[in-house]
Amino acid sequence: MKRSIALVLLAGLVVSACGGAGLPGLGGGPKIGMVTDIGQLEDKSFNEFSWKGVQDGAKAVGGNATVVVTKDTADYAANIQSLVDQKFDVIVTVGFLIGSDTLKAAQANPNVQFFGIDQFVADPAPANYQGLLFAENQAGYLAGIVAANITKSNTIGAVGGVSAVPPVVAFIKGYEAGAKAEKPNIKVLVNYTEDFNAPDKGEASAKTMIGQGADVIFQVAGLTGAGALRAACNANVWGIGVDVDQYLSLPDAQKCIVTSAEKKLQVAANDAIKRWKDSGKQGGNFFNDAKNGGIAASPIRNISPVPAGLQAKLDKALADMKAGTLNPPSK
Repeated sequence: MKRSIALVLLAGLVVSACGGAGLPGLGGGPKIGMVTDIGQLEDKSFNEFSWKGVQDGAKAVGGNATVVVTKDTADYAANIQSLVDQKFDVIVTVGFLIGSDTLKAAQANPNVQFFGIDQFVADPAPANYQGLLFAENQAGYLAGIVAANITKSNTIGAVGGVSAVPPVVAFIKGYEAGAKAEKPNIKVLVNYTEDFNAPDKGEASAKTMIGQGADVIFQVAGLTGAGALRAACNANVWGIGVDVDQYLSLPDAQKCIVTSAEKKLQVAANDAIKRWKDSGKQGGNFFNDAKNGGIAASPIRNISPVPAGLQAKLDKALADMKAGTLNPPSK
């Protein structure tokens, strides 16, 4: 099997792997490794900002960071094992789909700390495996409030990635609920492209929705979603980003991005590594939600003036979610 290995001497080491590959970390201190979800490392979203957090965490604990980029889901186990074989102290895996392979690796290697981003760890849980979870439904709800307040056509859209990934569905269910709380008769168009790495599919999906009258497009599809935002910009309708503030991470789409439904990936990964350093093995699940600042809506941009009362509505919804009195649907 051919393997492509690229060494980037920046804040860490990047390895592009097909079926497992790896190189030792740089320097001394703890060895912190990350295995991405399928797609590209520079996806302007999920993989990229999880990696930024791993690098932050490695620096905070005096260690070094290495990432293995997954090209195919069949390579998950081998990519994890490549880091185990090199005696990494902490391994962070990214995405729901890699969860079962992460669990098996944690059970087989009790001396290695595993963190799984977007992975729920069920009982009986290994003491060395912690799921890092986010309230995507809450962030999506905030995005839905924005969409309902800026639409002129009363039709909005959401382009999803893989429908079997619960966080994708949670974002969109929250979005629908937030929009309908503002305007019960609003029409919400939803399409799952079943792909995170195909901008052309995202663009085509968004174009179809725009053709059906949607004037706000929410993307929950990684690089596929970048294509959806491109279509929104080209059609002069509003776009809403996901995971991170995509006004900053996708400069080509800045002109139409009004906000993003954020989950604080970089902060969550960084904090998890520091918890391990400070307190030892971490198990179970750590929830990042409105109560601890784990989700947010990015600042409103491109609209001036901001619709009357919109910021107050967002502030109230966030406060209610913090208080536990507002619980948007996630399924």
